[in-house]
Amino acid sequence: MIRLIASLSFLLMLAACAGTVPAPSTTESTPAAAPSTPAAQAPAQASAPSAEQPQTTAPFASASESQVLFNSQQLDNYRLATPENTPASQQFSAAQSSNQPGSQTASPADAQTSQYPPDPYMAFPALVDEVFAFADSLYRAGFTDSATAYLERFRVIKPLWLQWEKRADSLLNEFGKTRAEKSKQFDPMVLRIQNMNRAQSAYSLVKETADSLIALNPGDSLVAWAGEQKKLAYSNTLQKARRDLAEIRALAEGRAEFNAAQEKLKEFQLRYRDFEDSLQTAALAARIQELAAVADSVAKNYWASHDPAQALAQADTLKNQEKFPEAKDLLNKLMFSNLRQQALEKYNALADAYCNKQRKITSQLFTKAQKQKDPQNKKSLLQDAIDSLDNCLVEYPDYSQKQKVIDNKDFLQKELSK
Repeated sequence: MIRLIASLSFLLMLAACAGTVPAPSTTESTPAAAPSTPAAQAPAQASAPSAEQPQTTAPFASASESQVLFNSQQLDNYRLATPENTPASQQFSAAQSSNQPGSQTASPADAQTSQYPPDPYMAFPALVDEVFAFADSLYRAGFTDSATAYLERFRVIKPLWLQWEKRADSLLNEFGKTRAEKSKQFDPMVLRIQNMNRAQSAYSLVKETADSLIALNPGDSLVAWAGEQKKLAYSNTLQKARRDLAEIRALAEGRAEFNAAQEKLKEFQLRYRDFEDSLQTAALAARIQELAAVADSVAKNYWASHDPAQALAQADTLKNQEKFPEAKDLLNKLMFSNLRQQALEKYNALADAYCNKQRKITSQLFTKAQKQKDPQNKKSLLQDAIDSLDNCLVEYPDYSQKQKVIDNKDFLQKELSK
């Protein structure tokens, strides 16, 4: 028993002195690398306690345990003597190799990091936090020497940081000269675009000037600025275009002056070519033609023998009965009675009711399609759902929630193409 205790004491003394053993030369053959993470290294220090030894006690290490501790510290010292084998270097190398094009373990986050440069305000603090956390994990795992050496390597970065600051100042000086030269060259165009937007000039004029500036490759900041100026001009012109379009709509639906409305709409389409899709001017043109056709079919003395108020109530009943085509025809005729404004309001309510029903049908078909195991049946149901939305767009091209219908249709078409 005495001999066993003496052997244990001797091995523990060797383990305590391992931190002062000179590191092997880096030219020697490299032994097997020790585990690089504390989670992997911690088991090397002590085996799991047996059922007879509670975890709260700290018994003397056995001979095999002390030998493992001694060997792990020797490898730890060797790793510290070779910078490429330090824990931080190993982690960097592993991350670097995982980002190689041929690597199959690269995650989407790694790919994103490799494509875009890091933000120094985010990357450096995060890296420093990792350094402290890793040093602390080494210390808690019992590798005090490793933790000390690791932090000492971190502290000597300060001279490098001063060099980086000088290099940054030199580059900033060079960049500043280039920007100053470009500023003199492009200032006239910049001022011209600014003045155009202050005066709320037409989007087409601002776009032409901004595109000319971008074509001269003025620098990324001015390219981005020119793009924002185009967006501002588009928004300003779009607001004006909507006001003009509302006047044309009132001319047709409020006054029944269809010829004048059609002429103004043609001028509008020439003036606002860039807004054809946003404002759906083709839909208004179709609506004007529809009302003009109804006007030709309705006799001038039609409402002399028919009660407009009774017809308005009937149209409301037809809508509630979901007899949408009949209600639409009756409301179109009422546009040429003395209840034109009330008929227009009922017409908009009819459009809402019809399109809401079509959207409900679409929702039901989509839910049913999601439960289908047969791909062909699923595609058929999705197509039916798209057709329901098309019914709304065709029957009421000026539906108030038209953009939602278009967005839903785009979503369903993407689902159909999968």
